[in-house]
Amino acid sequence: MRTPPYLGRQSGADNAESRRLEEEAARVANWKRWGPYLAEREWGTVREDYSAGGDAWTDFTHDHARSRAYRWGEDGLLGISDRQGRLCFAVALWNGNDPYLKERLFGLTGPQGNHGEDVKEAYFYLDSTPTHSYMRALYKYPQARFPYEQLVAENAKRSREEPEFELEDTGIFDEHRYFDVDIQYAKGEPEDILIAITVTNRGPESAPCHVLPSLWFRNTWSWGREGEEYPVRPHLERSGTHRISASHDTLGSYQCLAADGHHGAAPEVLFTENNTNMERLYGVPSPTPFTKDAFHQYVVEGNRDAVNLTGKGTKAAFHYQCTLSPGESTTFRLRLCEHRLHISDALGADFDSVFANRRQEADEFYNANIAAEMPADERNVVRQAFAGMFWSKQFYYYVVREWLEGDPASPPPPVKRLRGRNHGWGNVHCRDIITMPDTWEYPWFAAWDVAFHTVAFAGMDNHFAREQLLLFLREWYMDSSGQLPAYEWAFGDVNPPVHAWACWRVYKMSGPRGHRDRVFLERAFHKLLINFTWWVNRKDLDGKHIFGGGFLGLDNIGVFDRSKPWPTGGRLEQADGTAWMAFYCLTMLSIALELASTDRSYEDVASKFVEHFVAICDAMNTLGDGGMWNEQDGFYYDQLHVDGRQVPMRIRSMVGLVPMFAVDILEQSVVDRLPGFKRRLDWFIRNRSDLSSHITLVESREKNGDSNGHRLLAVPSRERLTRVLKYLCDENEFLSPHGVRSLSRVHAEHPFVLKVDGIEHRVDYTPGESTTGLFGGNSNWRGPVWIPLNYLLIEALERYHHFYGDDFTVEYPTGSGHQANLAEIARDISRRIASLFVPGENGTGRPSHGDSERFMADDHWKDLVLFHEYFDGDTGRGLGASHQTGWTALVARLLDDLSRPPSEP
Repeated sequence: MRTPPYLGRQSGADNAESRRLEEEAARVANWKRWGPYLAEREWGTVREDYSAGGDAWTDFTHDHARSRAYRWGEDGLLGISDRQGRLCFAVALWNGNDPYLKERLFGLTGPQGNHGEDVKEAYFYLDSTPTHSYMRALYKYPQARFPYEQLVAENAKRSREEPEFELEDTGIFDEHRYFDVDIQYAKGEPEDILIAITVTNRGPESAPCHVLPSLWFRNTWSWGREGEEYPVRPHLERSGTHRISASHDTLGSYQCLAADGHHGAAPEVLFTENNTNMERLYGVPSPTPFTKDAFHQYVVEGNRDAVNLTGKGTKAAFHYQCTLSPGESTTFRLRLCEHRLHISDALGADFDSVFANRRQEADEFYNANIAAEMPADERNVVRQAFAGMFWSKQFYYYVVREWLEGDPASPPPPVKRLRGRNHGWGNVHCRDIITMPDTWEYPWFAAWDVAFHTVAFAGMDNHFAREQLLLFLREWYMDSSGQLPAYEWAFGDVNPPVHAWACWRVYKMSGPRGHRDRVFLERAFHKLLINFTWWVNRKDLDGKHIFGGGFLGLDNIGVFDRSKPWPTGGRLEQADGTAWMAFYCLTMLSIALELASTDRSYEDVASKFVEHFVAICDAMNTLGDGGMWNEQDGFYYDQLHVDGRQVPMRIRSMVGLVPMFAVDILEQSVVDRLPGFKRRLDWFIRNRSDLSSHITLVESREKNGDSNGHRLLAVPSRERLTRVLKYLCDENEFLSPHGVRSLSRVHAEHPFVLKVDGIEHRVDYTPGESTTGLFGGNSNWRGPVWIPLNYLLIEALERYHHFYGDDFTVEYPTGSGHQANLAEIARDISRRIASLFVPGENGTGRPSHGDSERFMADDHWKDLVLFHEYFDGDTGRGLGASHQTGWTALVARLLDDLSRPPSEP
């Protein structure tokens, strides 16, 4: 894919935020020490699960969360923390009707939701700079009693075939009876964070609201451990009517200042301990009289003895009360800064000045990095996409060895836990800022998600993108065998090997040619070689260059769970797993050739990757009865090997499109500069002519007849590519109005059926949420549009076009009579994906928001954008996780590319 103008332009740009990025990268100033690193959900995660059976959702519930101290992290409502999650800040709310103080977002657990886990709140990330010098988020808080029970009960009634029952469906927002809670952060200095919380009554009547900006320390003292990660108990104390002092051995000393509230009313200052309420949860006395849920007891239950009147503790809050008339707003001002800072008028004129400057600087940064030609509606999408990306950076703490053993001050875990989940990953010691797939539904890393995230990040903060990629290659993440941990629920599962691709893409965006970060590329390459070897040794069972990687991140795309033994017996050889390895080979080849340009020692390993790629191509196209290519259908399929037979799994799915990704071009000028590599390449072509009919490895001709052009390496031949494209470009198959579907629409009328022991197993076209419990969760790969694989497909089509040129055309869409070259097809698929997020003509809404009138016409909703996990294959309605601005934020790159003329190189 072409590198859009905004990508990489921030380096050296003359704006304040770019200078902050350079200071941070050079470690001159610690601008990123504070950020949105506080999770939106810590309860229900694997790392907080100490049950015998490993049932994370039921071991630590939402109901427990307000009363039970977390072991590994913290969560809060649109909050912040330092980069090690020691001191946290967030806002809590109460409308006078709710049964609980609103301290965190609510959602259904995996077992509760009719399509798996699902957040049931209305919140939006509106803005953020890369250093978090300015951030803004919006929470819509209902004025009526929050419908906790109704959401659980109604979704429990619904089958998988029915849509999810959402918060909006309850009528809770009717007549605008809610508060807009607008939270903004701005940094005066790296250790000086200004906070403005603006509450607006959108309803038709006056309504009361309690606002509790809260400050607390993560509990590191209740576990009976000592050492660097377990400092002595920190403390908060009142140091004035509007001031809280905070002291921590490793973080330092801070103060939190608060201004008067609505109509000049001074806040109460409340204190408690961030300790578990043992009596409420377990019926035994708590070790301290003041517990984590004290503010709930004080505000909601009216228990004035719940808080520590001496003004000390490890959790504190400023308690404001207000009653707002219809349309009225009020703003609460706070400032969290180092004790050494003494700022005159800290919550007055200086406060206003800093906020005004940071907002302006955020605008200047994005104006410099987003194409000027982009329409306003699209610029809004891009800005919110990156806001979600930056807000999704969270502190992730999980030391597997300690987690398995349990803590000295806690009851010992069951013995079988030592052989339970992730027990083979004792090397994993996470204590880092990591980009998360979704801030509520997936508040833990997923290896292949991170790779896509970094490509999206790279245009705005390339240094962070490079750090993320190297982090997962370090010894406290990568296993000694070379395997990368997949995700928290099962580190040993296998995600597609896209890490090398991300390293290569991020490297190319790290600066102009000749000024890129070669040290980063070398560091990554050496570790990637180990990971590549793991794939070859562990996933190529017969040594025939055919791979069976497991589920490969595509969840329910097969008729059975592809990560488990098949009930038919035999084994599955995967078209996508094998193609991913071909893709991996080509990426490693590109990196090796780049490094060889200044260090000839890399020529040898480059030759090895050519040889390996050719072997995989040969196996995919010819091994056995035609390899994974089905000549009758003109498509690639998984193959089931059972009882000496090779049975194609004739499911037209994304599995058969992934082989298209494995394509790259060898520029002859690059080959000529590497004589050793050139000799070995020429020898290979001359002496392995038997492979020439199965792969495309030929010289292209220039217009003047010279053969000094470039060579194409690709899994499908030109003829086979054309046949696959016929399906891809068919609107009755893969091509939807909003991108390429993950499963062909033909399976709506012709499902794939496999009978085992008299039981029928089938794969139907399912464009929306999954109707099967296969693999669990709420993901569905049986028809919806997934942006990350669409993105790789667009890149591949552009590479094919670069080689074949304008003369290679196919009918697009199939049956239309219109011919298009591959660059035009790639551009149109980009346009279709971008259309998900942009308001339609004549006042129609964004397809991703479905038929919601509120998002379509309401002035307080229509400019808000959600970035879902995937999208309905027919309508484009957003599905799955609603804030997955990790890989979904790739739409920002597509929009920028579309903003330029197609003829631009």
